[in-house]
Amino acid sequence: MDTPVSDVGKIAVLRANAIGDFIFALPALEALRAAYPWAEIVLLATDWHAEFLAGRPSPIDRVIPVPASTGVRVDLPIPTDPTFLGGFFETMRSERFDIAVQIHGGGRYSNPFVDALGARLTVGLRTPDAAPLDRWVPYIYFQSEVLRYLEVVGLIGARPVTLSPRIALTTADRSEAERAMPSTGRFAVLHPGAGDPRRRWPPAHFAAVGDALAGAGAQVAVVGAPGERALVAAVVSAMAHPAVDLCGQLSLGGLAGLFARAQVVVANDSGPLHLAEAVGCATVGIFWCGNLITAGPLHRARHRPQVSWQLTCPACGRHCLNDTCDHTCSFVAEAPVEAATSAALELFTEELCREAMR
Repeated sequence: MDTPVSDVGKIAVLRANAIGDFIFALPALEALRAAYPWAEIVLLATDWHAEFLAGRPSPIDRVIPVPASTGVRVDLPIPTDPTFLGGFFETMRSERFDIAVQIHGGGRYSNPFVDALGARLTVGLRTPDAAPLDRWVPYIYFQSEVLRYLEVVGLIGARPVTLSPRIALTTADRSEAERAMPSTGRFAVLHPGAGDPRRRWPPAHFAAVGDALAGAGAQVAVVGAPGERALVAAVVSAMAHPAVDLCGQLSLGGLAGLFARAQVVVANDSGPLHLAEAVGCATVGIFWCGNLITAGPLHRARHRPQVSWQLTCPACGRHCLNDTCDHTCSFVAEAPVEAATSAALELFTEELCREAMR
């Protein structure tokens, strides 16, 4: 671990992707805040980061949405004019960042992006095909994302202050969640979606866990983004007990507020699962074995990941631990329903007992 950098007034951090990716970076951001308490920490991210973090306590002082850029900001169409980023980088250089931190992948595209910010020191990750920064650690895929980013900020003397990502709730989060699902005292949430179809557990499996929780006295809610409506409907219709369909009815903050009130969340390896963990909810996550290494929770007292050891594509048979194919069939369908059900019921009961003792 290197010593802190002197005379630091402003730090840029590049992390312009999805909610789960942001959550994994939170312990590193907390470490930066502790190591540089007087510095302004500027997150170079996306529009949703700016909206979600506005008025929310966090280690970040300011969010600057970055423009579309190959390999960096990929949720926007890339303009055909190769010079369109010039104005952005000119503005960033006028910020006079003391340190620019790259925690946005292996660096093939993100390292030149960070270097163009004009900071006096650059730090981050590097794959063999990426340009070096001033200080860097190798990007090796099979590493916990939380620990990966802590290792990066350790290059500038930022020591870990927590291993657990935490997101603060706002009054608006709680109010939105209460409107969507008034307090019942005991409920569980299922999230059957995931951006990558290969990470989706079958709806019937979620329905089986939901019925077991309902039988134990839980009111069950099923959540999802608008594009996951068919998945949510499949779970709700497959359940023998009634469930509350909340698909598309909550903002990201409202979802955080809902998770904070639930006794347990059962979800695929996805942004909502990691959001539930970050607001303090007990979780049962469905993971492919490779993703458990990179994205799995570091603690087990209130988080019980269920693992699929499917290494070959169910469609073509290709071994996909260090390779990939074009098929999108589930790699987690074999995660055992019985074990997930047992874990969910155990956590649900433990949470009720914990709350009764408060």
